[in-house]
Amino acid sequence: MYKFYYSEVLDESPREARAQEHSALERSIELLQAAHSKGPQSREAVEAIFFVRRLWGIFIEDLAKPENGLPPKLRADLVSVGLWVMRETEEIRQGRSQNFTALIDVSRTISEGLK
Repeated sequence: MYKFYYSEVLDESPREARAQEHSALERSIELLQAAHSKGPQSREAVEAIFFVRRLWGIFIEDLAKPENGLPPKLRADLVSVGLWVMRETEEIRQGRSQNFTALIDVSRTISEGLK
């Protein structure tokens, strides 16, 4: 069906964005679960770390934009979570951690919030 009112299009855009973010987080959870079962030195771990870092880089970049519509406190909290995710994935990449479970839990919590 065609959209006749610009406001209708604008109203759906945030919902679509949340749905895409939810889908991306669900994909990251799948990858992290595979990495957890295969181990931190596996191809699955490399793929999961790359995907998660890229995803959170996009999230952080978007959260830093002044036109982001989220409240400043929520944006700051999400940036903090994103920076933690980046540090944790680097620790796994460097072989200093195997903490896939925490990454999965955080991703799941944020994904649930986007539903």
